[in-house]
Amino acid sequence: MSKAAEVSPRVLLFTGKGGVGKTTAAAATATLAARRGFKTLIVSTDTAHSLADALGVEPGEVAPGLHLHQVDTQRTMERHWGELQDYARGLLAELGLDEITSEEITVLPGAEEVIALLELREHAREGRWDVIVVDCAPTAETLRLLALPEALDWHMTRLMPVGRKLMRLASPFVRSVARVSAPGEEVMSAGERFHRGLLEVRELLTGDQTSVRLVLTPESVVLAEARRTLTSLNLYGYRVDAVIANRVFPDGGADEWRAQWVAAQSRLLTEAEESFSPLPIHVVPYLPAEPVGRSALAALGEALYGEADPFAAPSVEPPLRLAADELTLALPGAERDDVDLARKGDELIITAGPYRRILALPAALARRQISGAVLRDGLLRVRFTSEAKPDEANVADAPEEGPAAT
Repeated sequence: MSKAAEVSPRVLLFTGKGGVGKTTAAAATATLAARRGFKTLIVSTDTAHSLADALGVEPGEVAPGLHLHQVDTQRTMERHWGELQDYARGLLAELGLDEITSEEITVLPGAEEVIALLELREHAREGRWDVIVVDCAPTAETLRLLALPEALDWHMTRLMPVGRKLMRLASPFVRSVARVSAPGEEVMSAGERFHRGLLEVRELLTGDQTSVRLVLTPESVVLAEARRTLTSLNLYGYRVDAVIANRVFPDGGADEWRAQWVAAQSRLLTEAEESFSPLPIHVVPYLPAEPVGRSALAALGEALYGEADPFAAPSVEPPLRLAADELTLALPGAERDDVDLARKGDELIITAGPYRRILALPAALARRQISGAVLRDGLLRVRFTSEAKPDEANVADAPEEGPAAT
């Protein structure tokens, strides 16, 4: 991996079910990167802020080449989107709330995770870092967060131009009728900057230098969630390049209790290898003590990756690929009954389990009609004809070896 400042940094995101050790895996990877000479930044989108505890330090430069950053939501909002916050505070004050309450309400639930993503974009653009490691929140929160940039883009693209026109027309009446201030041009511009920032975040996180690593423990419930997470991350266009199996018992020997755990974990690890193939699975043994501090984490990082290069660019293909007459989307682990596909105008609506993605088709495909779709071996293929009339398709109705009904 080049260390030149002009190239994008290698970005590694770690997520998994709560309690599986994702923070430890992230901290071990970051510590290993710094030990190998990479200028490394580690940040967290998890409001629990466990990174400092794992490293046993305060935020800042915690070791040569290793920096720990903790998000300051209030300061970042004021620095980049102060107009939005000032307007919200002023509006709440006009409605009768005191200044302190208004200040607290304007930092909404979930804002810290979003700000962490926007700050990640700023760090990546600095040209200062070779490796950026992100300790993400547990899987459900991470999926909602990673889906946000594209979902917000869908709404902003449609509503912002209309909103500007409406504000120009309605502003004179808002103050007199509702007795509150209407958002001015600076507020609308701040909203657009916020929107652009999230789009740049998505571009970074789906780029060629970014990948996600799934952390799990060999337990049936955890493994089931990890499978669903892999499918959902692919749905939203994020590459997963490795799986980390944490807290694996060594051979049980004569200890019957531990031997039963070893047998159960061995069976689940085999199942995981089948589920996540061809992704590598890095195994972390159940350690005799909690790995806290830089030395313990560096040793864990070496054991975790062995001979593999954890900082090489991901070799995994991007989940979404477009051709002249076909769209393919990798959905590993997805069942046909869980996947739905619909067409609405220039958009393709793909649903996998509880998650949905509204995909704006490029012009070359938007002009065409869907001729069929099939989900086979974890790959969704949607074929298009040259006909212009948009249509709908449902993967659940597709025959095993043929396209979906159109």
